[in-house]
Amino acid sequence: MARHTLLGAVQAALAAEHAAVYGYGIVGARVAGELAERAQQAYDAHRARRDALRRTVGDLGGEPVAAEPAYALPFEVPDGTTAVRLAAELEDRVAGVYADLVRAAAADLRRDAADALREAAVRAVRWRGGSVAFPGLAERSRPATETVEHQEGRTPT
Repeated sequence: MARHTLLGAVQAALAAEHAAVYGYGIVGARVAGELAERAQQAYDAHRARRDALRRTVGDLGGEPVAAEPAYALPFEVPDGTTAVRLAAELEDRVAGVYADLVRAAAADLRRDAADALREAAVRAVRWRGGSVAFPGLAERSRPATETVEHQEGRTPT
């Protein structure tokens, strides 16, 4: 794998972690009790991954991508119910970029990316209350009939 492609995959993971940290600030402000504790744990985990990725980008000779001042949310988050949905979405997105990094990396970095993918998938399941067949691989997560219909240009019924 070319160094610039690996660096791009690491930068994408770093950008996703920045967005997850931001998103968990939103989630944490709208949930309480055990959910708030879970949001804090996820926030801390994403901050740790973000910091490690910054170091990795530097080790690869790059300048770490900076966090945006704010991120567009995929939907409005006015309450705890939608905050839980946001948390699952954040984890799905993070899992996707780590799946790309697993494909691009080798050795220790691949292992770290696989660990991060697994952790994101587990957190998504906890938030969602259910799992997907191939976490981080959106094209493989659709049910078989939906995938065939999508490939044929049909809308699922």
